[in-house]
Amino acid sequence: MNNKFYEINVLNQDGSSQNLCEYAGKVLLIVNTATGCGFTPQYKELEEYYREFKDKGFEVLDFPCNQFANQANGTDTEINQFCSLKYDTTFKRFKKVLVNGDEKCELFKYLEDNCPYSGKGLKMGLLQKLSKAKDNEIRWNFTKFLVDKEGNVVKRFEPTEKMENVKKAIAELLK
Repeated sequence: MNNKFYEINVLNQDGSSQNLCEYAGKVLLIVNTATGCGFTPQYKELEEYYREFKDKGFEVLDFPCNQFANQANGTDTEINQFCSLKYDTTFKRFKKVLVNGDEKCELFKYLEDNCPYSGKGLKMGLLQKLSKAKDNEIRWNFTKFLVDKEGNVVKRFEPTEKMENVKKAIAELLK
């Protein structure tokens, strides 16, 4: 395994460290999330896609983030309970992270560096102003990064992207 992606460590909800090499050979959708966001209903589709594709080597990795309008202000346990009860999520949820700024977690720095921002449209322009994001930084919650089986970041989906486009891209990588 020569891909630097698989050298990254992330924190599980209990604070223990997990290396991404555990996901080698799988297609991943990595998402920064929040429970109080207008995009929170996307959990429904994320769970549907996870259940549909998990047996084909697909994982959703959920990283709650409270950097955008304080929309994930609960504890990791409270966030997990909300997602489990309201959306019946069963995919992996990690400890809350920072996705922008000097203290952003290593994973999101890597994702941003390897799949630049390319959002367009009025909604994305408004989100950029609200978030004050710079360069390739995340504009808002529910930005999604698609990673292939070799650990290459192949696509970035802004929160305003139609979820059926996300599903099509996942299915294509799993062929």
